[in-house]
Amino acid sequence: MINGYYDATGAMVTQFNRLNVISNNLANVNTAGFKQDDIIIGDFERLFSEKRDNLPLENNTKEAAKFINRNLNKVPIVVEEYTNYDIGDLQKTSNPLDIALKEKNQFFAINTPNGEKLTRAGNFNLDANGYLVTKDGYQVLDEQNNPIQLAPSYPVTIDKNGNIYQNNEKVATFKIVKIDNLNTLKKVGDNMFDFIPDTATIDTKNSTLQGFLEKSNVNPIREMTDLIETNRLVEQYQKVMTTFMDDLNRDAIEKLANVRA
Repeated sequence: MINGYYDATGAMVTQFNRLNVISNNLANVNTAGFKQDDIIIGDFERLFSEKRDNLPLENNTKEAAKFINRNLNKVPIVVEEYTNYDIGDLQKTSNPLDIALKEKNQFFAINTPNGEKLTRAGNFNLDANGYLVTKDGYQVLDEQNNPIQLAPSYPVTIDKNGNIYQNNEKVATFKIVKIDNLNTLKKVGDNMFDFIPDTATIDTKNSTLQGFLEKSNVNPIREMTDLIETNRLVEQYQKVMTTFMDDLNRDAIEKLANVRA
């Protein structure tokens, strides 16, 4: 009986993790360049059957048997957290400093207090010194890893290859980082990513679209549906836990009464 209580508790904790992910997705529906997160839920029994040959235990031994008896169950657990890198809808803004990227594995390079990061959020503006910055104030980098500085008094034109022109002269080229294996990225905050330099290449060819902004790729209707479903699961597990606890208390009272008798 106590095992059933633990199973329900573990399952409910997993659903709470899912709720946190869904809530964060919904909070960033309007965040430019935001990428939806999700989790894969599995169970220990299936995972163990898939991975046991790689465990540091020999099969058919006493130690392996103890491990199985101690851990084998079907409690839902978070198997994997992942990010959906599909391109969000492109919104035409006609703002010359709104820049969208054409491929899902392309990113702008930006300079932050914690070093170079990547972002898909192209809603840029100029700071007081003419530096091109993100919404959070981080400087956007060019191909030489220098901050891009523009003259506020001249119009800005950006071609499809990330070249920036003012007064009919090329003044800079965006550092567009291409990541072949998106699974190597690590999300930082809402729309920035850590990356492994060895997995990145600089590729500006046919990369940029001026006057457009990539929106969040979160589907709010699907997220709301998942939110309702997950809340219902949490409520069900809570009821199961309450039932198990009531049975445990009743059993304890009966045993205590028998002892006193």
